[in-house]
Amino acid sequence: MANEPLIGEALKTELSALYHQPGRHYHGMAHIEALLALLHEHRAELSDPEAVEAAIWFHDAVYDSRRSDNEARSAALAVERLSSRITPARLSRIVAMIDATATHTLPALRGRGARGDAAFFLDMDLSILGAPRGTFDSYEAAVRREYAWVDDKAWRSGRAAVLRKFLARPLIFHTEAFRQRYEAAARGNIERSIAALAGGGRLAPGRDESA
Repeated sequence: MANEPLIGEALKTELSALYHQPGRHYHGMAHIEALLALLHEHRAELSDPEAVEAAIWFHDAVYDSRRSDNEARSAALAVERLSSRITPARLSRIVAMIDATATHTLPALRGRGARGDAAFFLDMDLSILGAPRGTFDSYEAAVRREYAWVDDKAWRSGRAAVLRKFLARPLIFHTEAFRQRYEAAARGNIERSIAALAGGGRLAPGRDESA
């Protein structure tokens, strides 16, 4: 038991099924795979990469665009599946990272390593904002599809408000590595998206362009 990975094959199968549910146009398995690729890339910089991996797998496990408690419900599922296998302190760090995706602000964790892991995790989740133009535009279109039940006027207003909150931050990303890689592109993408929303239009997926 002690040598088993925190996210074993059985748990991956269970969670993968959730991420393949209908209606997950962005918050699906491709999103998880993208974050796992970033985890692999930055693994050496993490204090507890296995805990970050668990946070990645669980953070969008429960997703319903009509509800506002998805993060809390996803965290509760993590507690249910992991509480018998890890220490309360480690589980608390994983839950804090999942909960933090509601606002993408750093959780109050003790220890430089835990705070650093949370910073990298949140930056991984937000990396799509700094993706090449075509990838970002496809992301915006996919999120809109997840909120197809919202009328266009309400969508434009609500989505623009969310994006403005990121733009108003002194820095969108928490780590220097992600700031250097994504910050400028993210701000450009967000500004472009807000302008399109204000004009009543939608971003059309196009060719990827370098930042």
